[in-house]
Amino acid sequence: MLTAVAAQASETSTSSGTTGEEVLFWILAPLAVLGALGLVLSRKAVHGALFLAMTMVSLALLFLALEAPFLGVVQIVVYTGAIMMLFLFVIMLVGVDATDSRVETIRGQRGAAALAVLGVLVLLTAVTGRAALPDPIGTDEATPDGNVYAIADLIFGRYVWAFEVVAIVLITAAVGAMALTHKERVTRRLTQRELSERRFRDGDPRNAAGLPVPGVYARHNAVDTPALLPDGTPAESSVPAVLVARGAARPAEEFAEDIGEIGPHGQKPSGLQPQGEGDQPEGDATAGEGGPNDDVPADDGGADDDGARPDQDEADGGDAR
Repeated sequence: MLTAVAAQASETSTSSGTTGEEVLFWILAPLAVLGALGLVLSRKAVHGALFLAMTMVSLALLFLALEAPFLGVVQIVVYTGAIMMLFLFVIMLVGVDATDSRVETIRGQRGAAALAVLGVLVLLTAVTGRAALPDPIGTDEATPDGNVYAIADLIFGRYVWAFEVVAIVLITAAVGAMALTHKERVTRRLTQRELSERRFRDGDPRNAAGLPVPGVYARHNAVDTPALLPDGTPAESSVPAVLVARGAARPAEEFAEDIGEIGPHGQKPSGLQPQGEGDQPEGDATAGEGGPNDDVPADDGGADDDGARPDQDEADGGDAR
């Protein structure tokens, strides 16, 4: 009686587990295929990298569902977390425009790629159609010592030569990248003091303390807007050189009126004031219009340049004597 109940419970758990794996497979497999198609068909490099990340995460979840936790974790940590982030950083640093992605550098490459894909599909169909796969025996019997031990036994046992060849290829690629990017130095490296002296000697003394930050007194994210110098004039050197080279920098004439309305202390900067309005500083206005200080005589009681009167000097001299 107990044996029959245990067998029925084992069959129920096996069927429910199989059903759960099938549902998970039919959820993740379309996502992986859609991510692969998006990688191939997307026009922007960043979108292609994100689609590839979606495919890798879907494959990692499939590995976890098949009771291969080591492969699932490696898929996420190494491929999605390291390689994909490296791709994104390179794309963001180098910069790839959408117009560059549409340019076909090699003529006829799309047709050749389509023929190659069809040939590979026919080959895979012919090979897998005649393959005879054994019945699954389960992970407990296939890997009694654990999934990680079984993978290590295959890599460093049956496929050790392939592993060594792959390691040599990766090391060669790393050394080649270092050799291509290494800059051979033929002159002496300048010290920090020499670099500072050359900066003051050859550069602009006004920028000795560093270039101003763009977007000062801006009402929005204005990286393409020049900053304002203390005299109110725009600093063209504050805009990044990349934006200037691409023609995306905003000229000073476009925002002159906006900056003329808002100054550092609520006043119009002197460098961008519209001419013809008759605006004058307060000191000049009071001097020209006869302000309250006009009645004060120029002589303050015979004071010398040092601010002391002659009688006071004589008194101090008498005390000293």
